Parts: sequence; C-alpha cells; structure tokens
Amino acid sequence: MLEVYVDADSCPVKDEVYRVAYRYALTVHVVANQSVRVPDDDRFRLVLVGDRFDEADDWIAERVGEQDIVITADILLAARCLERGARVLGPRGRVYRDESIGEALAEREAQAFAREMGLASGGPPPMRDRDRSTFLQRLDAMVQEIRRGRSRPDG
Repeated sequence: MLEVYVDADSCPVKDEVYRVAYRYALTVHVVANQSVRVPDDDRFRLVLVGDRFDEADDWIAERVGEQDIVITADILLAARCLERGARVLGPRGRVYRDESIGEALAEREAQAFAREMGLASGGPPPMRDRDRSTFLQRLDAMVQEIRRGRSRPDG
C-alpha cells in the first residue's frame, strides 16, 4: 500500500505533501528529530526520532518499500531508498532515479569539496513558487503511477 515518508527536518514542502495526501487519502510518516506540525488526522503520523546522526534517515530507509514515496533533499537517503525500490522526490521536484543517483552523489561530493576548499558557501537558493508547483506536479504524477500499478520509470 502506498505510503509517503517525509524527511521532515527543514523540509520546505510539508504543506504541499499534506495537500496531495488529503486528495488521495494517503498515509504520511513525517519523520523528524524535533516536533513539527502535522494535520490532526490519523493518516498523518509524526515520528520523533532521537538526535543521533542520520537517525531519521535510518528510520525511513528501514521501513520504506516498493510502493512508497520518499520526500527528501538528502542524496544519501535518496540512494538508500532507491535501493529498496521506493520512488524519491526532492523538495524542488527533482526525481531521483537509479540511473541518475550516481550523478547526484558525485555532485554532492564535488560541492562538499568546494566548501572544504573555501570555494563555495551558503545553502540552496530560496524556494520559489515555481519550485513548489514542480514539486506538486511530480508528486501527484508519482502517486498516480503507483496507483495505476506502473513500475518505476527506470525499472
């Protein structure tokens, strides 16, 4: 059964996930190491984990399955979830796939190296309305594909 897992700490699109979940009556696991607002509905489950490094990632990666969707900006978590057959979507609408995750991991390493060398600083640019719209469209499409019984685009 299709469920959505949200890597919720600093996730800018939780409200968008809730909108889609209401539309399709989906169960959503909002996983965080601190309390975040979730709708007052049994389908929305706040999962509070400890402060251990990657504890939220571990919780998600251990439970996600082939009919599930993971929302995360964490490339390493995305790779782990893809290995378990889940679909993964970034908060700006980037769809992570088996054939492209290697490139995303390489980009992550290059950015980390640039930061270490003092060549890059700061975080991602602010979310724009267009980013939120792209995210909503792609999440909706993923839900519909799973409900129609389609395999992952890369599988």
